[in-house]
Amino acid sequence: MTGHDEFEREFDHQWVSAAEHKEPSARARMLAARWKDEPPGPVPFRGDPGPAAPRRSSWISTAVVLGCVAALVLLIGYARTRSVY
Repeated sequence: MTGHDEFEREFDHQWVSAAEHKEPSARARMLAARWKDEPPGPVPFRGDPGPAAPRRSSWISTAVVLGCVAALVLLIGYARTRSVY
């Protein structure tokens, strides 16, 4: 690497890619060590989805929101009539 100083060589991606040996990541080393003694069992491509909670109907949510808005309007109207007198 003629012409490159230490700082440039540190960030030279071509030099890194040309390396003969690349060390595996820590996770890859951990899994290799774990699987050496006890290999993993077969795993389905996609697991079965867990039981989903029943969803509320959208009209129930709409009714709850509209009821809250109506109660708020009535409460504000009542507060205004009480403050006038």
